[in-house]
Amino acid sequence: MSKLVVLQPTKQPPISLLSSSLSHFNGTKLCQIQYKRKVYQPKGALHVAASSTKKILIMGGTRFIGVFLSRLLVKEGHQQVTLFTRGKAPVTQQLPGESDSDYAEFKSKILHLKGDRMDFDFVKSSLSAEAYDVVYDINGREAAEVEPILDAIPNLEQFIYCSSAGVYLKSDMLPHCEIDAVDPKSRHKGKLNTESLLESRDVNWTSVRPVYIYGPLNYNPVEEWFFHRLKAGRPIPIPNSGVQITQLGHVKDLATAFIAVLGNEKASKQVFNISGEKYVTFDGLAKACAKAGGFPEPEIVHYNPKEFDFGKKKAFPFRDQHFFASVEKAKHVLGWKPEFGLVEGLTDSYNLDFGRGTFRKEADFSTDDMILGKSFVLQS
Repeated sequence: MSKLVVLQPTKQPPISLLSSSLSHFNGTKLCQIQYKRKVYQPKGALHVAASSTKKILIMGGTRFIGVFLSRLLVKEGHQQVTLFTRGKAPVTQQLPGESDSDYAEFKSKILHLKGDRMDFDFVKSSLSAEAYDVVYDINGREAAEVEPILDAIPNLEQFIYCSSAGVYLKSDMLPHCEIDAVDPKSRHKGKLNTESLLESRDVNWTSVRPVYIYGPLNYNPVEEWFFHRLKAGRPIPIPNSGVQITQLGHVKDLATAFIAVLGNEKASKQVFNISGEKYVTFDGLAKACAKAGGFPEPEIVHYNPKEFDFGKKKAFPFRDQHFFASVEKAKHVLGWKPEFGLVEGLTDSYNLDFGRGTFRKEADFSTDDMILGKSFVLQS
């Protein structure tokens, strides 16, 4: 578990300094050394017997991550898979490329518990009546949303939580490792508080920290943001130099990681970063999206975001900094490995979603037009 450490954030290093740091210190090897020294004999770890007959509850499950996770759980042959949702969206939906028979089988095996997770009394009464073995919390954001679940199921075998790599404190030393300092002031502080709550309770828990997630049905405009511009034949506006390094992980790989921690004693009271193995620059991501969708290599326009007032609109879908994490712990401890390379994964996303004409948000080029209309756009 990561402890809350309050430090003063440092300024983002120049790319030359970052490259030097990675060259001299080899962040991935540092992560390997750190986890070999410090973890996997956790005090008070609870023993969990792996079984194919678990009674599983997913908090959420009708959007993106839960859609793929629930299918894997059904395929694994678990006794019961229940989705707890407000019922505002269909409990199941047929995926692109999924056969009618596979979908019908999946649909017949999924149960639905309708309710609002913020109605804590209902959560306690409904969950205590069912006595679930395992809870996957996909959409929890605050510790207050999790406590009623733990109260309702005192004999819970495992609580598996979807956290975020956004909890790490900004650092000059990358990639982020699971034992790195975290930022209690981050916008994901609710997830940090939840991890602290799980650690303080007598419960067997596992926390998964994705970086940026992409793939079919993605409701965040990650790859879709690039695909809209590529399809329209527009330049791709990217802030500053475009050499900022980031990392994406395919939703299907995230789902298999969630399966890998289930009933796994090595995952007891542990945190795992989950993402793709490769890091990519912003410019490189634009080119990878073009390749995935079969578009010509795009024109990239670099700009200084400080010269613009975008108001409440977001001009670019990624944080303007180096941001990536090591997945070595998950690979060595869980035996997990991502199936998708970046271009391959983006191609899967394009072919099964945007390329079929489906997407979550309509194109909005208003901030692009502001950038392209200014005379002090940086030389690309």
